[in-house]
Amino acid sequence: MIRGGLAGEKELAMAARGLWMLVAVIGLGSANLSCGRSQAEPADTDSAATIRGAGATFPAPLYKKWLEVYRDVRPDVDLQYEAVGSGEGVRRFMAGEIDFGASDAAMTDEEIAETERGVQLVPVAAGSIVLAYNLPGLKGTLRLRRSTYVDMFLGKIDKWNHERIVADNPGLDLPALSIHIAARLDSSGTTFAFTNHLSAVSATWRDRGPGVGKVLDWPGGAMLAEGNEGVAGLVKRSPGAIGYVEYGVAERAGLTMAHLENKVGKFIAPTSRSGLATLHEAPLPENLRAFFPDPVGADSYPIVTYTWIMLPRQPDDVEKASQLHEFLRWCLTDGQEHNESLGYLRLAPHVAARGLEAIGALP
Repeated sequence: MIRGGLAGEKELAMAARGLWMLVAVIGLGSANLSCGRSQAEPADTDSAATIRGAGATFPAPLYKKWLEVYRDVRPDVDLQYEAVGSGEGVRRFMAGEIDFGASDAAMTDEEIAETERGVQLVPVAAGSIVLAYNLPGLKGTLRLRRSTYVDMFLGKIDKWNHERIVADNPGLDLPALSIHIAARLDSSGTTFAFTNHLSAVSATWRDRGPGVGKVLDWPGGAMLAEGNEGVAGLVKRSPGAIGYVEYGVAERAGLTMAHLENKVGKFIAPTSRSGLATLHEAPLPENLRAFFPDPVGADSYPIVTYTWIMLPRQPDDVEKASQLHEFLRWCLTDGQEHNESLGYLRLAPHVAARGLEAIGALP
């Protein structure tokens, strides 16, 4: 499901609304993908039980690749993953409807306390959240200061040729085009990570604005879509749009990404190098739940998040749990070789080692 909402330029808004409704019909399937064997494709052995997971769309392309490759390693294990958003993944995991969940927002202490099976969080990958935009014909690199993109998402800066954007982009011929925000409709860990960053860099956003959450009522209205791919689709089809999406999704969609100002005032491009610089600045606590909403490193990209798998400490089926743990050990070792090719970040060796240790302690 995709909704559209705009401010400014009434005629453009009326014309664009019909386009976004069409996008809704076309893009829905891509925003809600599933990975692993289809229902019609049986496992290689009659006795194989299906291990089901669901959650974040942020890492879904990577999970899909992992499952495809792992099928060659263990054809007797039937693993499936449904990309439904972090919030829904947490809900299903807490309700015992799935064998494992996935979230870019981890889980809160309250959610963990309410989960009867117990929870072990395991970071399995990381990725950058980018601001992708659609400015046809713009030649050159767009730079956005942190105070500027906060005010864009607050609805305070609503034109691409606003004086503050122009001041940071000398030489760019910025159009007198309305800024249209593309954001998530569903309960999203990507939204959590992005708004956690906005709250860290802006007291206005934190104290008098929307704050931090998986679902937000965006100021000034926004075009809304389910999943990272849904937001990327809105940006790609909507001149003047800007939205927050996972780097690999934006790259595969052919979107242009802004260079963002970090804490020390440098404009940083979203790359593997700048993302890894962010990760290396962040300590990992005992519960493996680490956030870094405003990294301090001079070369750090400002918006990076881990993505977690949620495992039950008291699994309903010990044999299925054993197979799942074996798969995750592969993900934390051989599987990391696939991260960067899909636009994700490899875990630092010490982080992967902590994840392996946590899995080894489970029944």
